Amino acid sequence: MLTVRQAAVAGTFYPADAGELMEMVDQFMAGAKGNGGMPKAVIAPHAGYVYSGPIAASAYTHLVGGRETVQRVILLGPAHRVALRGLAASSAQAFATPLGDVPVDQKALANVLDLPQVRIWDEAHAFEHSLEVHLPFLQRLYKQFSIVPLVVGEASADEVSEVLDLLWGGPETAVVISSDLSHFHDYTTAQHLDEATAQAIMALEGQALQYESACGRNAIRGLLNIARARGLNGRLVDLRNSGDTSGSRSRVVGYGAFVFE
Repeated sequence: MLTVRQAAVAGTFYPADAGELMEMVDQFMAGAKGNGGMPKAVIAPHAGYVYSGPIAASAYTHLVGGRETVQRVILLGPAHRVALRGLAASSAQAFATPLGDVPVDQKALANVLDLPQVRIWDEAHAFEHSLEVHLPFLQRLYKQFSIVPLVVGEASADEVSEVLDLLWGGPETAVVISSDLSHFHDYTTAQHLDEATAQAIMALEGQALQYESACGRNAIRGLLNIARARGLNGRLVDLRNSGDTSGSRSRVVGYGAFVFE
């Protein structure tokens, strides 16, 4: 019997109706601009779609070039619900959204389960939104693909990059790091903080990322480690906050979209 991790935030972070969801994602993608290339990895935000959807689309539009080649997406996002050490995998064989089920690449996952920093922990996935909100974008991009979903807790850059290195693959594999940037500052303060974070990411300087820089900083640090080792360049393609997309500017959350080529 297929074990499926059910959608936890459909109807809150994004529409629960499949038609409405497809229309929203497609509109976000149509409004974003890509360069026609195919980066190996992207960083994209994970808030409710009305807040971060346009910025996430700015990252995903750059992955359009992989429609004929990408078969697997390595998806890492921070833990919001459960405190954990290391990285949490799921025992589920698929992750569900209103657009259907996305299979988990069990063979690829097995490659990292022997690492001491990786373990099966379904509780970390059950109500976590940082991975789930990316799936509808990927489902609208790719007809057939699998995922390796990992929730990242307290983990060093080396521990994360070791996982990514084992899963890196070739053109058939893309990497998505899920992260928002600064949280709950006024609009101007957030702009300054997020600009500094963006500069650190583009310079591949993970050590410059602090607690308030990005909620997904641990996964980002790991990506920056391997990007430096493999000669990738980081590029900013969108930097906004919730004050730009929806809501007050007195207390905002920052969002950035980055590609690594």
